[in-house]
Amino acid sequence: MGRLFGTDGVRGLANESLSPELALRVSGAAAQILGRGKKHPVAVVGRDPRASGEMLEAAVIAGLTAAGMNVLPVGVLPTPAVAYLTGLYDACLGVMISASHNPMPDNGIKIFAAGGHKLDDAIEDRIEALLAEPHPIRPTGAGIGRVLNAAGARDHGQAVPDQYSLEGTHERYVAHLVEATGADLSGLRVVVDCAHGAASEVGPAALRAAGATVIAIHAEPDGLNINDSCGSTHLGTLQQAVVEHGADLGLGFDGDADRCLAVDTAGIVVDGDSIMAILAIAMKDAGTLRDDTLIATVMSNLGLHIAMRDAGITVRTTAVGDRYVLEELRRGNYTLGGEQSGHTVLPEHGTTGDGILTGLKLMARMAQTGRPLAELASVLRTVPQVLINVPVTDKALVAAAPEVRDAVAEAEAILGDSGRILLRPSGTEQLVRVMVEATDPERAQQLADDLAKRVAAV
Repeated sequence: MGRLFGTDGVRGLANESLSPELALRVSGAAAQILGRGKKHPVAVVGRDPRASGEMLEAAVIAGLTAAGMNVLPVGVLPTPAVAYLTGLYDACLGVMISASHNPMPDNGIKIFAAGGHKLDDAIEDRIEALLAEPHPIRPTGAGIGRVLNAAGARDHGQAVPDQYSLEGTHERYVAHLVEATGADLSGLRVVVDCAHGAASEVGPAALRAAGATVIAIHAEPDGLNINDSCGSTHLGTLQQAVVEHGADLGLGFDGDADRCLAVDTAGIVVDGDSIMAILAIAMKDAGTLRDDTLIATVMSNLGLHIAMRDAGITVRTTAVGDRYVLEELRRGNYTLGGEQSGHTVLPEHGTTGDGILTGLKLMARMAQTGRPLAELASVLRTVPQVLINVPVTDKALVAAAPEVRDAVAEAEAILGDSGRILLRPSGTEQLVRVMVEATDPERAQQLADDLAKRVAAV
């Protein structure tokens, strides 16, 4: 069996590859590793609204309590909210049950360490190793964990410390977001697409609390409609709604609201690269961009690098995946990072990507400058990009082949400073991805086609 943990937790088809049995075992192993040596350890558990989340939540809580961990079930909330509450409640770990932007039949388990930080590879490996043990040692009697649901626990004779009260949990997260916004958003009209997901309640609530006029769409989750032709991966309806309502902008979240893409008043998409550029310049102006440095992945467009260079900002690149962005942010104590896909991380306010916070910060820049989103986004001119996925038998072998490396070097020599080339194996399929960016779109297409042929011939 391959590695259980992917770049964003454990994910699969709910009740098949991601079964309740697996959820119980994974959460139990995580509790043993992250709660070891702790007296009265506590875990925060949240989920998105997809139907299978109810089943998996029960299994996760069973696994945690069976390992002696007390559990705070916070219900349907975005992934960044669960991370935030893990730190707020001083919990040993947090669990978010969500498959993010994936279709409804999928689900996933994301685990946070103390403070709401994502797990590093070493801890994930320890959890996987513990899963291989056939008979885990579990406590009995008073050693079994409890569900600290303050709404009903005291009625059943359970002593629940006041700091674990779940009353007003959603309001605490909203208050945290509003405080982090740093501006009054009165006068701004926004359409927000909640993807029938975890942000359906708190997303519009936070925007309204910050002063904005909010039109919420796709904010009626029924357990089955999450990400269904809506949200950050399907922006068409949001684009139409922004134009129809004459809104200043639109914000599109994914199922667990850890990413956000935007739409300007004309219905044009403002992607993660443009959002990062706007926020980086805003933070540089405010003196809060550490070392005038932005962290992005290798998939960010060359246009971002050019715009940041012109603004006096350094871009440091990582591998694809927000976990690698997070690692680099923590390593250098940097204050802004993200991905083209819409994950934007502001470590001063959170330990993971937060789509609602990203939208609030974007609107704060609009309010503070009095400039429309399209004008702010014009700082970045996207360089034409061609991406070709080449099916191969052994992606690692092909990507490392000398003839492929030579072909890339030849193409880079042709481009010079007018573009760039990225060739990388897919993380999930037997594909090699060939990406070429060039100021001349015809040259980009020609070089990409030539490279793809040479990759396929290996």
